[in-house]
Amino acid sequence: MTDGRAGTPVDEKTYREVVQFLYREAELQDLKKNREWLALWTQDASYFMPLRVTKEKEVSGLLERKQGGFIVDNREFLEDRVRREETDFAWAENPPSRTRHFISNIQVEEGGGKNEVKVKSNNLVYVHRGDDTSYDTFSYGRQDILRKVDGSWKIASRVIITDQSRLTIDRISFFL
Repeated sequence: MTDGRAGTPVDEKTYREVVQFLYREAELQDLKKNREWLALWTQDASYFMPLRVTKEKEVSGLLERKQGGFIVDNREFLEDRVRREETDFAWAENPPSRTRHFISNIQVEEGGGKNEVKVKSNNLVYVHRGDDTSYDTFSYGRQDILRKVDGSWKIASRVIITDQSRLTIDRISFFL
C-alpha cells in the first residue's frame, strides 16, 4: 500500500499503454474470459483485499496482509479460482453474474523496479444475476504494480481498498 506521497509520473506513451491495458483487463473480466484475464498476471503475482476497520481519526483503517483480509491470494489461488469456475461446482456463479467494471482517476508513476510502474485507480463494478430486478454496486480503489514481461504489461501486485468496512455484497465470486 502507498504512503500517499506522489512519485514520478511516467511519459505519455507509457501512460496510454497502461490505461489501454486496464481497459482491456476490465473487458476480459466482463466477458468472463478468465483464462485470458489470468494470462495478464505474473507468476509471482499477489492479489490482496485487506479488511477495513473504522477507527476515529485514523485515515486508512486498513489491516495489514499478515492480519488477513477479505481476499489474500497469489497466482496459484487465482489459477484455482479460474479452474473452479470452469467446473459445474461454482455454485455462487450459477447463473453467472453479469458485471460491468468502471475505471477512473488513473494515476501512473514509476515503480520500484526497472520495468515496473505503480498504478492507482478508482473502480466501480456493477453486478447483476439472473432475472432478478436487484443489483449490487461495489466501489473500491486499486493499487497495482504492473511489470513489463517480454514486451507486455502484466499485473505483479494488486491491492484492493474497499470504500466500505462492511461489504454489502453477499459474495465476491468475480474478480476485481
